[in-house]
Amino acid sequence: MRVVIAGGHGKIALLVQRHLTGRGDTTVGLIRNPDQAATLRDAGSTPVVCDLEHTPVAQLAAHLDGADAVIFAAGAGPGSGAARKDTVDRAAAALLADAATRAGVHRYLLVSSMGVDTPPTPGTDDVWAAYLRAKRAAEDDLRGRDLAWTVLRPGRLTDDPPTGRVTLTPHAARGAISRTDVAHVLAALLDEPRTTGATLELVDGPTPITEAVRAATT
Repeated sequence: MRVVIAGGHGKIALLVQRHLTGRGDTTVGLIRNPDQAATLRDAGSTPVVCDLEHTPVAQLAAHLDGADAVIFAAGAGPGSGAARKDTVDRAAAALLADAATRAGVHRYLLVSSMGVDTPPTPGTDDVWAAYLRAKRAAEDDLRGRDLAWTVLRPGRLTDDPPTGRVTLTPHAARGAISRTDVAHVLAALLDEPRTTGATLELVDGPTPITEAVRAATT
């Protein structure tokens, strides 16, 4: 399987690339900063410099040529303002979907976030509110497309060691999840096309990942 990952230098993205290449898949990581290329190569991935805030759809589609799936794991990141939450977390996700359609890549996994179903309460930090709105808008955009999409909403992310056991369901109680377990769930979702059309929330739990993904099929 050939998988192209937007936001290739992110923590989850790097873990996905290591996991996929370790099992024999081919990965391409889209990065904005060329200085990050060596880190992706160390993960076994092919880096491609591509600024998703400024790249035309035709150019991005060319980078997806021959791919079996794409994963949107990009984000504006800590320290970015509300405006970049929209241009990255929403608009770049839509751009990747446009490019995937043009390139004939139908499988699309979107890494979103728990909490996006609830409008930000009054007094919520403006940047956090913009993040939640951008993630929800990216989900809504993807649901309207003719793609084999799956939305994954992890809970609070940690760098704890993976347990390999999760709760994966359309509506989960708030909780935490290790980034490595998120990466392994993404890989398992790629292997299970029957999760197409599902929006799944992910936190620590009792169920082995393979079984949890199988149970989440629609």
